[in-house]
Amino acid sequence: QVQLQESGPGLVKPSQTLSLTCTVSGEDLTTNYYWSWIRQPPGKGLEWIGHITYSGDSIYSPSLKSRTSISRDTAKNEFTLQLSSVAPEDTAVYYCARDFTGDYYMDYWGKGTLVTVST
Repeated sequence: QVQLQESGPGLVKPSQTLSLTCTVSGEDLTTNYYWSWIRQPPGKGLEWIGHITYSGDSIYSPSLKSRTSISRDTAKNEFTLQLSSVAPEDTAVYYCARDFTGDYYMDYWGKGTLVTVST
């Protein structure tokens, strides 16, 4: 059974960097899947942020690319999201998920973690 768990601060100040970690169990990050970050602002739809592939390549949403970095620690079987220069509009529930095909077909999700950007 594949399980994903997000962790990180629930409150980040404007202009700082948001950093979240997704710990994966039941599957190795280096196998043939894509490991994604998605967010959902309050009252809005889901937004794909980016993913890191099984080979370690990172792909980002064009709208967030300049502020986003996704990396991994294969020894810990974790992957990390960093979003820089955050603003209140970055407030959202952030999810990590496994993309089965690389075409936004998410078959396993973490429970999500709320990150609020505020002073």
